[in-house]
Amino acid sequence: MEILAFFAVNSFLSAEMFMREIRPLRQEDWDGYVKISMNAYPGMRVNTAVEQDRLRNRAQRMNTDPTITFYGLFENGALRGVMRLHDFTMSLHGTELPVGGVGAVAVDLYHKKRRIAYDLIQFFLDYYREQGAPLAVLYPFRPDFYKEMGFGYGRKLNQYRIKPADLPSSSQRHNVAPLTSQDRPALVACYNRYMAQNNGLMTLSDFAVYTFFNSPKLRLAGYWQDGLLRGYLVFLFEPLGEENFLRNNIVVRHLVYETPEALHGLLAFLHSQADQVERVILHTQEEDFHWLLADPRNGRTPLMPSVYQETNAQGAGIMYRLIDLPRYFTLLREHNFGGQTVRLKVSLTDSFYPVNAGSWLVDFVDGRARLRESGDYDVEIRLDVAEFSSLAVGAIDFRRLMIYGLAAISDRHYIDTVHRLFYTEKKPLCMSSF
Repeated sequence: MEILAFFAVNSFLSAEMFMREIRPLRQEDWDGYVKISMNAYPGMRVNTAVEQDRLRNRAQRMNTDPTITFYGLFENGALRGVMRLHDFTMSLHGTELPVGGVGAVAVDLYHKKRRIAYDLIQFFLDYYREQGAPLAVLYPFRPDFYKEMGFGYGRKLNQYRIKPADLPSSSQRHNVAPLTSQDRPALVACYNRYMAQNNGLMTLSDFAVYTFFNSPKLRLAGYWQDGLLRGYLVFLFEPLGEENFLRNNIVVRHLVYETPEALHGLLAFLHSQADQVERVILHTQEEDFHWLLADPRNGRTPLMPSVYQETNAQGAGIMYRLIDLPRYFTLLREHNFGGQTVRLKVSLTDSFYPVNAGSWLVDFVDGRARLRESGDYDVEIRLDVAEFSSLAVGAIDFRRLMIYGLAAISDRHYIDTVHRLFYTEKKPLCMSSF
């Protein structure tokens, strides 16, 4: 079913009234999509007709995935902005729940500063709230821009640049073998088990799995144990320069492992590439990964005071946004919120999406949450939706928000209680590219 949104907008430049419509892209819209995207993201270097065809074909291939839909904002019939929506399922605190994702938000180069991106994001939030999703996610082109829209920070990503010889070696390497298209079901099953073990991971889309097995650049290595795929790597070779084709790095896009044996077998496989590879560029959200390395330094020589040496670069990326607090607690009704018993009032500010602002009463009994219409409460917490969103997924704890002055509480004697409500040892992971 085609979802549409119509609304009228006054022009800032004249008295002309524009009728805006947001709907899925149709066949006749793809040329406009390519033009807007190539100008919005010039770093993609889409200039020639061949490059434009490649961008169009990739987007149309993605659009065949039942969980991915491209939308456009039209003004009096002319395409002015585009975005890509993703229907995700997230494993949050041991519960699978629907989550909406947005990517590739782009506005016509000649129609910026006219609240087109604002209308696209408002539609995105409305759409997934109506679909029953309590959370929305995105990767920001500018974190400050989306934080103003109520998105909270997720867990940072670490980039290690490791000499292969500094990775652990293990006889488990002999269980590692290349994966082919016949192993696709095994890879999805392995990822799903890994997703269930962790917090925040979202299901792999059909397009993502298709890309793993069909991209000419990507390689897949799997760790097999007792006939089951227990871990895998998705990686590619990155040449160090044009002048010497023998010098390459390996860039690891995905490292998935269910057991310590699988982890050590896959790392031993990377260790064995020392004769051909200068550095393994590995991306992970695990803060303690350097414990696995003989020498965790990444090759950069400047010291940090007093004598600290750089091990990895870090980046802020995935952002989370609560769009329906009652729905969040309803879906997590079987989750144990720290075993606490307390009557909590949650008061959120949300200037970008006012329907999401307000106060709610949540009764916790032995860690189980139930919403209540009215009545007394023991303690109230007050914070912006961005910070509560990060708290709700486990990216930050309540005590830290209090220390930073990003949350307020009516009775400080309850700080530890509220901290234990939302604390999780498993900070959220995200391995979905969108």
